[in-house]
Amino acid sequence: MKTIIVFIITILMLTSMAYAAESMIWGNMLIGNILSYGTKDSLNMGPLFTILQSQYFRNIFLVIVIGVPAVFLMHYLVLGARFFSHDGKKVYVFSLFNRLIHLLAAISFLVLIPTGLMMIFGVYFGGGPLVMTARHLHGLATALFFLAVIPMFFFWVADMLPTVDDIKWIAIFGGYLSRKQSEVPAGKFNAGQKMWFWIATLGGIVMIATGAAMYFQDFNLGIASAFGLSQIDLLRASAIVHNIMALLITALFITHVYMSLFAVKGAINSMITGYKEEQELKYLHSSFYRKLKAQNKI
Repeated sequence: MKTIIVFIITILMLTSMAYAAESMIWGNMLIGNILSYGTKDSLNMGPLFTILQSQYFRNIFLVIVIGVPAVFLMHYLVLGARFFSHDGKKVYVFSLFNRLIHLLAAISFLVLIPTGLMMIFGVYFGGGPLVMTARHLHGLATALFFLAVIPMFFFWVADMLPTVDDIKWIAIFGGYLSRKQSEVPAGKFNAGQKMWFWIATLGGIVMIATGAAMYFQDFNLGIASAFGLSQIDLLRASAIVHNIMALLITALFITHVYMSLFAVKGAINSMITGYKEEQELKYLHSSFYRKLKAQNKI
């Protein structure tokens, strides 16, 4: 038995040594990666990565996580929520499949964002098993999001293209800075929802790609060399892009949740039942409402 254990350990050691020798990060390139830090050969990715990771990203995330909810809390306390009658006609807007895909994406973000923040602030969670668990959950939620993002993109991309209404909507901040109940220019989706859509879908795909690069690390697909980078610099660039996109997604996700759950009472119901209140459509999506009226769908 002892001989078998020694044999297994020897095989594992030889295997790990062979892997290390071939590794683009820990093997023969290790010295080169160290020597090229901050030189023209590394495109200065090393110092940039170090500065951003150690001095800026964590602080910016903290500002977003505290600041964005604080702004919306102030909005809620000063202006309050919008109320629309639930006694009128209801308009069927979102199919069951639309809602299921949206639910899948929502669950993904509810795991991705907290686990991502746990990794960013890992030192305050004591590192170790808890943060490693968060890393694995982050990877599983990424796979779940991948299943949702492609159909979600093709379902809604036509309705998410920019229009003149979007400029008008942005000019009045969607009417959310006024207590007055007036018609807001917007199609099926307003400018804010469109911004969230493009960041969540295209930005989400970028997040998947850069996240996969960091998760698997030592892959050898020729991607780094194609951009004139070493593998370690490709990982540094991936981390920088991943964090920048994460900042945007975190801020807009908090905004999306506030608008859906608090800013407009009952707005979340449309993603549960598929129906929107006629009055809500008339005031918050006036262009879409008039289009449905012209088509005799209301």
